[in-house]
Amino acid sequence: MAFNHGALDATLAAAAGDDAALLRELRSAFIDSAAKQLDLLKRARCDGNWHVAAMRLKGLAASFHAEDLLQAAEIALHAAPGEPMAIREVEAVLNRFHRTRAREGQR
Repeated sequence: MAFNHGALDATLAAAAGDDAALLRELRSAFIDSAAKQLDLLKRARCDGNWHVAAMRLKGLAASFHAEDLLQAAEIALHAAPGEPMAIREVEAVLNRFHRTRAREGQR
């Protein structure tokens, strides 16, 4: 899955305007919320909990136009609870977001 965070960046920039601190805060809140849903996916022990976490992740991704995360959430939606491949897909996307955030923190 190719990482394309342009739409996410554009959405965050539109919300934050010229306020760099707000942009960092919004990006951090997005990543933290996605990480929380990933944690819920990892801990899901039934179809219902898995489905709720995957749907929340999908909604978050759609709201911020994070296409890679949306695709990973869609994979999770169609996977069985605890499916390692689905969890790895979401983790991979979030790891790329974390690396982007770390690079921006160095600027």
